[in-house]
Amino acid sequence: QVQLVESGGGLVQPGGSLRLSCAASGFTFSSYAMYWYRQAPGKERELVAVIGSPSGITRYADSVKGRFTISRDNAKNMVYLQMNSLKPEDTAVYYCRYSNYWGQGTQVTVSS
Repeated sequence: QVQLVESGGGLVQPGGSLRLSCAASGFTFSSYAMYWYRQAPGKERELVAVIGSPSGITRYADSVKGRFTISRDNAKNMVYLQMNSLKPEDTAVYYCRYSNYWGQGTQVTVSS
């Protein structure tokens, strides 16, 4: 069965960095686009970034362009989200998605 397991969240000060990871299994990972979403308290879930495969083409929400980088390792069935210059408004639960499948999420809190 499909499994998506996120990790790497935590508490970080404004301006800091975090790297999220998503371990995928149960499908042909290298054949599909992968997505990162986030949901802040009281807000709707929003798309943060997407990476295609095998093209590797990426797209970002305007709010994270130039600060976040999505990448993937098809040999390891992993997708990553490198987050730099973090802001308090980046605080959210971050989710990995493939097709209609979601991970359990990982909490990112940006606060001094």
